[in-house]
Amino acid sequence: MAEFNRRKKKICFMCTGKTVDYKDPETLKRYINEKGKILPRRVTGNCALHQRFISRQIKRARAIALMPFSR
Repeated sequence: MAEFNRRKKKICFMCTGKTVDYKDPETLKRYINEKGKILPRRVTGNCALHQRFISRQIKRARAIALMPFSR
């Protein structure tokens, strides 16, 4: 019997009932890499709807200088 290296499916953080807001940069730091780029869906495990929402929140936080555009 062949064994497969199956990975555990990532669950969307926001679908579990948590919230993400642009006024909370500590939570948003989970979704950017060390260079300040927004991480893709396949890395974060978010659903498409919430990935777009999180991207908008990160962009809003950058616009009002709560988060840097780059590091």
